[in-house]
Amino acid sequence: MLRKRKSLKRKTAKKLVAELSSMFGEIIAERVESAEPEDVTVYLLDDVVEFVRDGDALYPFLGGSHVNRLPRVVVDMGAIPYVCNGADVMAPGITDMDSFEMGDLVVVRDVTHGKALAIGKALKSSSDIEASRKGKVIENLHYVGDSLWKAV
Repeated sequence: MLRKRKSLKRKTAKKLVAELSSMFGEIIAERVESAEPEDVTVYLLDDVVEFVRDGDALYPFLGGSHVNRLPRVVVDMGAIPYVCNGADVMAPGITDMDSFEMGDLVVVRDVTHGKALAIGKALKSSSDIEASRKGKVIENLHYVGDSLWKAV
């Protein structure tokens, strides 16, 4: 589990919760802590790891409850081993997806069970992906089994 957790000051915590709420919908937390397991900062809301800040990127942790607020991209069984090894998502591996714009955060899910496999950043909008059906379309930011997943 995470060591060296520290509580954020009330003003800093309030600012973070406001930033998260503007990005992901209303966020409520009594206690906000941070920890730095790798070269990233993770935020714990009420003792649960929920968000990750990696440089300028701020996104939900795969094991957190806020992953469900992201648009989903469903990949076929052939793409799963690659996505779970950190590969970006290619358009031919996508079987279904919600509507999103280029630059939006998405959750990559498997076709059979709907399990969250990765958090990614859309390199194209969903309509562009549907139209072209080729090339790299989702940049993999955080996936099941990566160093952050293991550290938490």
